[in-house]
Amino acid sequence: MAEAEGLTVRLRQSTPIALDAELACAPGEVLALVGPSGSGKSTILRCIAGLHRAREGRIACGGALWSDSRAAVHLPPHRRAVGFVFQSYALFPHMTALGNVLAALGHVPGPEREARARNLLALVHLSGLEQRRPATLSGGQQQRVAMARALARDPKVLLLDEPFSAVDKVTRRKLYRELAELRQQLHTPMVLVTHDLDEAALLADRMCILHHGRTLQTAAPFDLMAHPASVAVARLIDLKNVFNGAIDEHRPESNLTLLRWGGRLLEMPLQPGFAPGQLVSWCIPTTHIILHRRDRPSRGERENPVPGEVSEFVTLGDNASVAIRVDGHVDDVLLMSVPVHVARRNAVAMGAKVTVSLLSEGIHLMPAAASEQDTA
Repeated sequence: MAEAEGLTVRLRQSTPIALDAELACAPGEVLALVGPSGSGKSTILRCIAGLHRAREGRIACGGALWSDSRAAVHLPPHRRAVGFVFQSYALFPHMTALGNVLAALGHVPGPEREARARNLLALVHLSGLEQRRPATLSGGQQQRVAMARALARDPKVLLLDEPFSAVDKVTRRKLYRELAELRQQLHTPMVLVTHDLDEAALLADRMCILHHGRTLQTAAPFDLMAHPASVAVARLIDLKNVFNGAIDEHRPESNLTLLRWGGRLLEMPLQPGFAPGQLVSWCIPTTHIILHRRDRPSRGERENPVPGEVSEFVTLGDNASVAIRVDGHVDDVLLMSVPVHVARRNAVAMGAKVTVSLLSEGIHLMPAAASEQDTA
């Protein structure tokens, strides 16, 4: 992405909150910043908006330079075309919905402001509620007013700091749809801060994983979930099945890599970037773990079959969460989810002996975790 086309950010500092972050967001794109509390997500938004100045870094948007520590450039917030939706919405309680939006239209000629404010409220589905004050609006309606006010600034970038966290699940789903509709009408980079991985995967074109202020990986949600760059990323995106092993051999003629996991070999598509004998970490999503049927075997059950014993069985609605202690692996437990009726049909219960297949296409290799390298 050319810098003039969207937002580019590079930030470095050691205190008060450590930052070593680099990100870019194209026009019309939603970039989700995801990470645990204290990972620097909101601080990055504040730096973009000019509310916090990092010790080192550079921020540019739409071809304009907003901040550059080397060039001693730092535009104040009012000179940056930023729309900011705060987690608490930060509406003026004494003003009506219309008044809150009008307050952000100081750059628009006076006679045009009210019509523009009403159009923005209509855009976020609040026509007819212009004279209501925040205290008389629902959480979802307050969020819509905050969005209209953010858009009133004709922003070059829209910053959303956990904007859906204060509303119930049903309202949140409605707001998700409305944001998806809204982005089709805008050509603005949007940076969304969220702690909810499902929300990020649903709304974002790309996810940026942050930890201790450092960007670890940025990718499309599906790619990131299927191919985390490291064990740290895999843990942060809540992948359950992460293990250690070693490359046994590559078989280019068969397009296969063999992974030694304890006393067994697992097949996977050829991954020649890791050398034979190299220690690695690997993961597999629960969607690629297949329970063997007791009544009728299938061809898929020949693929990396792994026997074990059910060490945990918890029913969660229509599904059951199952933990399987792998035979011959003292510390390795596979986690998977199966429909309750499938579990019953196959007599899956605490202590039951079962076999699963680890589908080769779902096995993903990563550099060995530091702790594993240290013990090698």
